[in-house]
Amino acid sequence: MTDLVTFGETMALFAARRTGPLRFARDFDLGLGGAESNVAVGVARLGHRATWIGRVGADEFGDLIRATLTGEGVDTRAITDPDAPTGLMIKGRRTADLVDVRYYRKHSAGSRLRPEDLDEELIAAARVLHVSAITPALSASAREAVRHAIATARAAGVPVSLDVNYRKALWTHDEAGRWLRETIGEVDVLFATEAEGRLIAEVADPAELAKALAALGPGHVLLKSGARGALELSGGVLRQGRPYRVTEVDPVGAGDAFAAGWLADWLAGAGPDERLATACAAGAFAVTSQGDWESLPRRADLSLLARPADGVSR
Repeated sequence: MTDLVTFGETMALFAARRTGPLRFARDFDLGLGGAESNVAVGVARLGHRATWIGRVGADEFGDLIRATLTGEGVDTRAITDPDAPTGLMIKGRRTADLVDVRYYRKHSAGSRLRPEDLDEELIAAARVLHVSAITPALSASAREAVRHAIATARAAGVPVSLDVNYRKALWTHDEAGRWLRETIGEVDVLFATEAEGRLIAEVADPAELAKALAALGPGHVLLKSGARGALELSGGVLRQGRPYRVTEVDPVGAGDAFAAGWLADWLAGAGPDERLATACAAGAFAVTSQGDWESLPRRADLSLLARPADGVSR
């Protein structure tokens, strides 16, 4: 049994320590990152059982992904692909305020995900299936895996959560919008930035955009607005999630953290105001250090954002 099942590509991550053009970088931190595994780690840290499924290469980076996610308490189903390498992500800061992320994932092990890699019984027994729109953009077989997983979940009465996570390097606005419009009717929970939401419905006002998206199927629509907080439309009621004031170190992964916080509280049976507050807090924690998932909070951390301004914990 597991609470959340998710799947997709997780890559080795090289993060430059020096600000400026990557060609001048000499030192890098080695880690890992992937939208779906970030969510799995976040849900696990907040007290739930999470399973991640994906393909990795028969290489040191694949071993790193398997060991790290397992160490974080995630049930890790890392399928070793002997014929393709683990994908790479390179992250640098072109300026103090501009993060430059580059992906090297074409023909990677993760892009070769296929329906046969998924455990149907595991999905059917889960409490929620979480997917990302990154995965269907990777390859035809990965797209079919997403379709198969959603169909399996819906046949078993398992709610489906989708984070748009649009990546322009993988497909065009038109391609992404077409797939999203075909899929949104099968989704119970939708996470998107305002810009991502407009890939599906061309509505300018955020509140009206949330309503337009909900009308297409999802019972819960979450629109992320970064430092301005977030909107949730559930049961016809629109709620505003307030942002937390933190010092941003690395913005990558904030959306995954938001989704993890919301899903963890949803699984715990929390009310809409509480789960939205947890989602915003998790997103705030995520940006406070380098790395896509390292700063994801545990339950005991959530109250820290309300501490006095001197920032000293004794």
